[in-house]
Amino acid sequence: MEEATIFFLLLVSLTQKTYSAEIDIISDSSFLTENDTLVSPARTFELGFFKPGSSENMYVGIWYKKISIKTYVWVANRDYPLTGVSSGHVLRFLNPGNLVLMNSTSNIVWSSKTTSSGNATAQLDNTGNLVIMDGNHMKILWQSFDYPTDTIIPGMKCGEDKLRGIEWHLSSWKSSQDPGTGNFTWSVDTRGYPQFLLRDGLEIKYRQGPWNGERFSGSSWPSNNKYFSYNMVVNETEALISYNLLDSSVLSRSTLNSSGLRERSVWLEDKKKWQVIVTHPGDNCETYKICGAYGSCSNADAQKLCSCLDEKKFEPVNKEGWEKGDWAGGCVRRIPLNCTDGTDGFIKYSNVKLPDTQTSWFNNTMSLRECKAICLKNCSCMAYANTDIRGKGSGCLLWFNELLDIKASSNGGQDIFVRMASSELEKEGGTNIKIVLIGVFSGIFVISLSTWLWYSWRKKHHSLQIKGGSLIGESEREAMELPLFSFSRVAKATAMFSLDNKLGEGGFGPVYKGMLEDGHEIAVKRLSKTSSQGIDEFMNEVICISKLQHRNLVKLLGCSIKGGEKLLIYEYMPNRSLDEFIFDKRQSTCLDWTKRFNIIKGIARGLLYLHQDSRLRIIHRDLKASNILLDLDMNPKISDFGIARSFGGNETQGSTERVVGTYGYMSPEYAIDGLFSIKSDVFSFGVLVLEIVSGKRNRGFVHSEHKNNLIGHAWRLHSEGKSMEVIDSSFAESSNPSEVLRSIEVGLLCVQQSPEDRPNMSSVVFMLGNEGALPKPKQPAFFTEKNLLGADISSASYPTSSSNDLTITELVAR
Repeated sequence: MEEATIFFLLLVSLTQKTYSAEIDIISDSSFLTENDTLVSPARTFELGFFKPGSSENMYVGIWYKKISIKTYVWVANRDYPLTGVSSGHVLRFLNPGNLVLMNSTSNIVWSSKTTSSGNATAQLDNTGNLVIMDGNHMKILWQSFDYPTDTIIPGMKCGEDKLRGIEWHLSSWKSSQDPGTGNFTWSVDTRGYPQFLLRDGLEIKYRQGPWNGERFSGSSWPSNNKYFSYNMVVNETEALISYNLLDSSVLSRSTLNSSGLRERSVWLEDKKKWQVIVTHPGDNCETYKICGAYGSCSNADAQKLCSCLDEKKFEPVNKEGWEKGDWAGGCVRRIPLNCTDGTDGFIKYSNVKLPDTQTSWFNNTMSLRECKAICLKNCSCMAYANTDIRGKGSGCLLWFNELLDIKASSNGGQDIFVRMASSELEKEGGTNIKIVLIGVFSGIFVISLSTWLWYSWRKKHHSLQIKGGSLIGESEREAMELPLFSFSRVAKATAMFSLDNKLGEGGFGPVYKGMLEDGHEIAVKRLSKTSSQGIDEFMNEVICISKLQHRNLVKLLGCSIKGGEKLLIYEYMPNRSLDEFIFDKRQSTCLDWTKRFNIIKGIARGLLYLHQDSRLRIIHRDLKASNILLDLDMNPKISDFGIARSFGGNETQGSTERVVGTYGYMSPEYAIDGLFSIKSDVFSFGVLVLEIVSGKRNRGFVHSEHKNNLIGHAWRLHSEGKSMEVIDSSFAESSNPSEVLRSIEVGLLCVQQSPEDRPNMSSVVFMLGNEGALPKPKQPAFFTEKNLLGADISSASYPTSSSNDLTITELVAR
């Protein structure tokens, strides 16, 4: 017994560190205690355990090593501090390749959530980036630069990559002694032309003008300043900024402090302090939309910050309040627009910070002349400008709503052309020219293969033709180009549409798996001659999805038309559809909580893209579990756009007498009155979230005691503080309670009775990706099963064999 004790103590002494050291790598055999630090090769940055200020809580973070004031640039466990006993904490790898922070009782406090094939290492590079590498394949598994806290340093990004579903933003500390996630965030807004917003919770406090090639519009700091250079990328799939130092000996950082100020500062070694060189918001004119619509803010007169954009042509909405300094009502045109007779024109206003771009549209290749023509023919278009002011200017930016948050800026402003009535143009002494625009031939599709086929299309104005082996389409709002597949090639790929290759069948028709001659797997939707859907749905899907590119949308590869055969060719999704997993007792065990939460967030990002970031605003109208496809890595992709509706400008809603969709997912205003909007999709998303969390279908679920459907059941448990009882038992042990509860609450916010109460998808994505208090949901719609109209009908949609949620296509609304 004594010998065993001695052996045990000897073993402990050999395996535990009893010294402190600077190390350069963390590996399977090397870990970090609170007495150690991980140092970058140039000794610029250091990672280790720290206590901020007089706080007793301990964190793991990264700070500058060479300067006298300890300045933190990143915190790992910011919302999960180490408390109590201040010894025994360790940062180490758990196999396979997961970097974890463990407290003194060996509980995991923070994790990188990574896996590797073996030999993973973590190093701090000279830019201050903590990088986890897979040693066997020499690839980056994880990096701290992808998870900013309150600071951006050179090499980091702030913005969004829509294709990869990555978003980088800053969030403030709660206080100088608490690095927990605070109320303030600095993030990119991509609802229109990308711009950066400072928010306090969900409220916008400050807006940085959009990038114009030289600077952020309205900013006095150009890209050619002496400290750093900007790298700004703005297109339909990316909106991000990074910066590089012009002098590597200079230390510079951008922070969002706990008071809600975004500051750019440089380190002055001789004075041993950080010198703030830029602050936002920097003055009263940077208060978001302080002057209301068509109001312009100027610091020239401290007693009168706001004036109308043009006091000869605009007047205050509330004249009495305006004189007293109440500018919130903004201004209105003295002479209303008269778009119908085609006589409106534009007046140029110079040296302004461009207005809020939330309801804008952009194209980076158009000329200003083309931009004017597009704006002129759309009565909702209120103004236009160049996206890039360098040289002679290029690109087109259109506004489709009242112009908000304008600021006079002589040292950073640019030109904007504002829509005005023709009589106002004449006052300027210019020539009023009536422009007549001839649109494309309305009501006709032309499709040519070996013969000409003509199709009537009354809902949209499009013209289609074959050119160079592709289907080319043009309309008032879009242009598309879609590869054509020969029918014989598709037939060969599917073994002549063999039953062995059939994946399922929906309202459109059967879906087949195929393999092209190059080995590429495809899924083929074949329009059935007996289908309730037809050429309308076929062309609608082609038009809606041909130009959409997002990692959470299924990709349409092409189409095939021959005689009566109409085929749509998609990328193949090996894991089929979401409903086959969440509603199947055996398959549901394959989806742990991490996968389910990633699926929820992926669907949300895809829907946000459709509603706000795509070239047209797309309302899906049939979002459901069987229309969510899963790729090899279980990433979700929204599919089936046969009944989707597209809108331009600031349109976000419509109505119909032909209600289409799926009972159990339809919003009340749509199912009953035929009114659909982006909030109809939000309702469907909320149902889908509750189904993913619970593993139960909303349609058909009736609680044995209170007879509520899934929505009502989740609402009842939430009201009683028992939301965790909603979850599917198959993943209960792997669940993260805070993420589960947040998902349920977001789902309930989305299924509220009134569309106005439901959040938009940008708020949903924000709420799912951040911590903090959420609004309290109101009682949901369709509380009980008897509220759901119609009967349960069996069928499926591409590409799934699900048999419980047919897309309804012939319900006439009251």
